Formats: sequence, structure tokens, C-alpha cells
Amino acid sequence: AYATNGHKSPLLFDKIAKISLPRLHEFNPQGLANTLWAYATMGHSSPILFNKIADASLLIITEFNSQELANTAWAYATMNHLSCVLF
Repeated sequence: AYATNGHKSPLLFDKIAKISLPRLHEFNPQGLANTLWAYATMGHSSPILFNKIADASLLIITEFNSQELANTAWAYATMNHLSCVLF
């Protein structure tokens, strides 16, 4: 909702990243892609989160649908974040 409405909240996004990191194994493809999309839409850089999402995504990449793949690629490109694991 914050990203959709363009409401910047850096402290919230930093806290979400910190809390999400140890739980990424619980995320499904949509959750991973939506998280990336929200950060990229807000232009909120979180390199550690993006790196860890790449690792988590690789484990279940065959479960991603076309929209989740496109959103993931878009987020990494938008944030100019290189992921040798995914790309």
C-alpha cells in the first residue's frame, strides 16, 4: 500500500527488510516478487535484502509465474542491482 500510494517511509522499509531477512524461506514467489516490486517502486535501496531474495528465489525459481519473473527482473533493473545468482 505504501509503494502503490507513493508514501515514502524509509524507517518502515528498513525495518521490514530487517525482519524479513531471516524469514525469506517462508515467502512464496509472489511474496518475493512483491517485496522487490515495493522496494523498487519506492526507490528504496536495500542491497542485503535484494541479495538474500535472489538466493531465496533461486531455490524456487521454477515456481515463479511469468508476472513474478517479470516483476523480479524489473525490480533488479530499476534499482540497478546486479545479481549474479539470478542473471
